[in-house]
Amino acid sequence: GRPRCVGASCLPAGAQQSATVANPVSGASPDLLPRFLLEPEDVYIVKNKPVSLACRATPATQIYFKCNGEWVHQGDHVTQHSTDRSTGLPVMEVRIDISRQQVEKIFGLEEYWCQCVAWSSSGTTKSQKAFVRIAYLRKNFEQEPTAREVSIEQGIVLPCRPPEGIPPAEVEWLRNEELVDPALDANVYVTPEHSLVVRQARLADTANYTCVAKNIVARRRSASAAITVYVNGGWSTWTQWSACSTSCGRGWQKRSRTCTNPAPLNGGAFCEGQNVQKSACTTLCPVDGAWSEWSKWSVCSAECTHWRSRECSEPAPRNGGHECHGPELDTRNCTSELCSHTASGAEDVALYVGLIAVAVCLVLLLLVGVLVYCRKKEGLDADVADSSILTAGFQPVSIKPSKADNLLTIQPDLSSTTMTYQGSLCPRQDGPAKLQLPNGHLLSPLGAGRHTLHHSSPAAEGADFVARLSTQSYFRSLPRGTTNMAYGTFNFLGGRLMIPNTGISLLIPPDAIPRGKIYEVYLTLHKQEEVRLPLTGCQTLLSPIVSCGPPGVLLTRPAILAMGHCVEASAENWSIRLKKQSCEGTWEDVLQLGVEPCSELYYCQLEAQACYIFTEQLGRFALVGESLSMAASKRLKLVLFAPAACPSLEYNIRVYCLSDTQDVLKEVIQLEKQMGGQLIGAPRVLHFKDSYHNLRLSIHDMPSSLWKSKLLASYQEIPFYHIWSGLQPYLHCTFTLERLSPSTCELACKIWIWQVEGDGQSFTINFNIAKDTRFSDWLVPDGEVGSPALVGPSAFKIPFLIRQKIISSLDTPCARGADWRTLAQKLNLDSHLGFFASKPSPTAMILNLWEARHFPNGNLSQLAAAVAEVGKQDGGLFSVSEAEC
Repeated sequence: GRPRCVGASCLPAGAQQSATVANPVSGASPDLLPRFLLEPEDVYIVKNKPVSLACRATPATQIYFKCNGEWVHQGDHVTQHSTDRSTGLPVMEVRIDISRQQVEKIFGLEEYWCQCVAWSSSGTTKSQKAFVRIAYLRKNFEQEPTAREVSIEQGIVLPCRPPEGIPPAEVEWLRNEELVDPALDANVYVTPEHSLVVRQARLADTANYTCVAKNIVARRRSASAAITVYVNGGWSTWTQWSACSTSCGRGWQKRSRTCTNPAPLNGGAFCEGQNVQKSACTTLCPVDGAWSEWSKWSVCSAECTHWRSRECSEPAPRNGGHECHGPELDTRNCTSELCSHTASGAEDVALYVGLIAVAVCLVLLLLVGVLVYCRKKEGLDADVADSSILTAGFQPVSIKPSKADNLLTIQPDLSSTTMTYQGSLCPRQDGPAKLQLPNGHLLSPLGAGRHTLHHSSPAAEGADFVARLSTQSYFRSLPRGTTNMAYGTFNFLGGRLMIPNTGISLLIPPDAIPRGKIYEVYLTLHKQEEVRLPLTGCQTLLSPIVSCGPPGVLLTRPAILAMGHCVEASAENWSIRLKKQSCEGTWEDVLQLGVEPCSELYYCQLEAQACYIFTEQLGRFALVGESLSMAASKRLKLVLFAPAACPSLEYNIRVYCLSDTQDVLKEVIQLEKQMGGQLIGAPRVLHFKDSYHNLRLSIHDMPSSLWKSKLLASYQEIPFYHIWSGLQPYLHCTFTLERLSPSTCELACKIWIWQVEGDGQSFTINFNIAKDTRFSDWLVPDGEVGSPALVGPSAFKIPFLIRQKIISSLDTPCARGADWRTLAQKLNLDSHLGFFASKPSPTAMILNLWEARHFPNGNLSQLAAAVAEVGKQDGGLFSVSEAEC
């Protein structure tokens, strides 16, 4: 019934009696309002199962539920009484059951809710509202995922809108019936709208995907969506052109590629285009040589013979044809009035005079030998000319020469060397107590007298030298032949070896070879197919592979090996190492450039296009780099060649992409000379970056009315790794052109060479193919014409006495800075002063490096100016002597 008010509390009908007869617990405070220890919470009715609501309060004398504004009948309450042991206050707990029918009665009008009301003697307290809802989950998804085919690395979005339900359904995804957990796979995630997202499709993502929705009522599954990740096929690089199908005349050649880079997978598209290319080719037929007619017999000579000749010119052999067999000169005896004679008295006199002259020469040679032996016994200086011969010289003020016969001299060891001198030696004069700097140039050349050291015997022939080397254990690792080899015999005076037109040389400074020793030293350039240099990762060969030996020889002073390189060096882009091959054949890192040397045996001065290696141990060396970023670049030399003669309608232009070092260019030039090629235009330099992109070549702007290209593709490509490794030195592409008329002799076109997404170069070609073009003078670098072996003072620009004076003056540290450190700074050689300081004579190291960098065209005046500038920093160190001017 209707609730009635009892005191300050409102109770339902029939509740008054229980409220009045209830006695509060002894000790309870009558002024406390009820406090809920348990309040009713939201619940869901699943199917037809009723739900219970409960509340508990203290201190409370009565508790009743009120649902949607109506009091629940007292008989529907289940009540329990207890006492709070900590406070002694009464505790009352009440429960009611709610059925599905009760909720459905008001369905659609408002939500069904209930709350508790608790009474005490001090008043009433209401709990929070608890909502009672009927739980359900519909069967049909609002949106289900659909099957798709996606390309590899493409993103995937699978939508899913679960069925309507109370409470709202939770969503999870299954891949081939296994749970997809974004916490374990960073490549997938689920959006707030329940869509499954795959960031980049992988082959492993090919599967059946199912969206699952569930709540407390049911679990629903969507239809499975099949996702297929496919891979489109890609072409591999073209193979090399096959040999021409005919050995003589017109034929065909072909090249192929495969659809394996990558191969198509899971229904991916096959490669578009042809897998085989064919091109017409013409091979010149060999022509054997044939003799011309014999010439007429010559006049009968005084020896009673006459001769006749013929030439292998009808026709001359060409295109690999055989030479003529038989002699080209025929000699026979003859008789005439000119061929009979007897020795006259005058002729006998001439014979006797010749014999006497030979005897006199032998006597003079004997006297010279005796004189040299006596000079050694007397302690004379036979190695270095007196300072009076030189036009200039200086010495530190602290040095006082004690005797004229031991001033800056080196005593020769005539028992171990076969060196002699030619020219006059001026007698030595005792100088003043302080040697002074003349007004003239410090490093002026020698005077009119000849003071160059000469070898007494001619250099050994290449075949003899190789024959001697063949007896050594290391001979099998050297290249055959002497084309790229220099060799010589050296003693303590030092010298220099050079391989012409390669930029490769070996400087052996004075006193590097111990006195009393004679070494046969060689310098060899290896072809890269002869030596296996293992490279890993991003490593690349930056220089030629060079051997100097004999290996294992330990020098007392570092020799300097000079060779070119093709790196655009920078510390942030490159890690460059000097490698040396051990006796066991393995390659070892002996020095990392840009880092203070950990060994005193090696040092490398890296310059723009060359490096200078200080080594006290001869052996095999190479410069290897490892790129640290995609900005690292190497220099490529781009060179174009074409046939010097064009007897057929076809014309080939060969484009070489070489490492920018002189030795590789030399080899290509020799190869082209053998093939009858001519140079087209000046070479260009291309900076090739470590970007994994290939090099492309194409030909353009060719007059179509006169010429046509036989290449089917629009461009040719050289793979990145073929170039970057540096182990394939003669990479080239050939553009085969065809004249439409035999009378066409002019060719004008452009050839573009570029790295994909990188730098490029273009050649503008305009020349007459009928003109015989010779190789230009630029193909022989300056300073490389001459003897490959120089011995003694002839191998050095700085005169020996001047060198010794500079060394003795600047080796001692000076507080004013007038020492070798200042000289190194002025010559831009101060990057590694620590290495120079580790040597007995730092100044000698600096001068040796200057000799290696500037021979034979170095400017001595500039060096003299730098040395004089060092002397000006200490006014008392040098002074001018008018007597020497």
